[in-house]
Amino acid sequence: MTTLGVVFRPQLPPERLRAMVRTADDAGLEELWLWEDCFLESGIAAAAAALAWSERLRVGVGLLPVPLRNVALTTMEAATLHRLFPDRVMLGVGHGVQDWMGQVGARAESPLTLLREHLDAMRALLAGERVTTQGRYVRLEGVALDWPPASAPAVYAGARGPRSLRLTGECADGTILDASTTPDGVRRARQLIDEGRQSARREGAHPVVVYLLAATGPDAEARLRAELRSEGKEGVTGLGVAGDAEDVAKAVGRLAEAGADTVVLQPTADEPDPEGFIRFVTDGVRPLLD
Repeated sequence: MTTLGVVFRPQLPPERLRAMVRTADDAGLEELWLWEDCFLESGIAAAAAALAWSERLRVGVGLLPVPLRNVALTTMEAATLHRLFPDRVMLGVGHGVQDWMGQVGARAESPLTLLREHLDAMRALLAGERVTTQGRYVRLEGVALDWPPASAPAVYAGARGPRSLRLTGECADGTILDASTTPDGVRRARQLIDEGRQSARREGAHPVVVYLLAATGPDAEARLRAELRSEGKEGVTGLGVAGDAEDVAKAVGRLAEAGADTVVLQPTADEPDPEGFIRFVTDGVRPLLD
């Protein structure tokens, strides 16, 4: 069965998060996902608060931009969350938006090399290993976590392009695809991920998380079109969904059939009732997928 989640978009002020978490917990939402977008809100700080405010909700961060972060710090934060809230944390890392990385003086000449080095070191540290590495970007000398998680957690990575998608198959435990991904794009991503997994001789499951831009209510179509237009994607067939619970459930189903294990519904930035959107997902969309 497809896992269903909702994004808490950082266009909302941080003080709105608690109400969203309480609504999600009470409504039985499976997963709440957060973003670490520049220059809005911290993914780790928001995740810690969300996990503490909820009893059962799984919380994901998709994603943490690695140019902003030393891998030792990211891994320490990840290990702390996994120990405090076992089996409720999903963290993803990725290139970040390159213009934003340039604004803070952190743009890498080779984002692919940086992501590979970060993933390799992070997964090794979370597995309890002592790591020494002198890479192009990641340099560690005998580093080990004093409080690693009880078992090595999955590390997700976000990707768009073919080389990055193959890399997630090689070096990550799961892949996050953004809301610019159509069902055909999910199928192609699965092929590239599998190519990477085969080249690295990786075995076992590799979950794929896909965001789906969704709008409901009387002005849903107009809000969806406006957001796609603002992102330069209005003409892309198969992106986003506007309508009632049945319309949204069908769009989720198309992504699941294409290879998505988790579909995270992403409200428009101007969603008038974010808490109501969660209840729409749990009470309206979820039953149609069971």
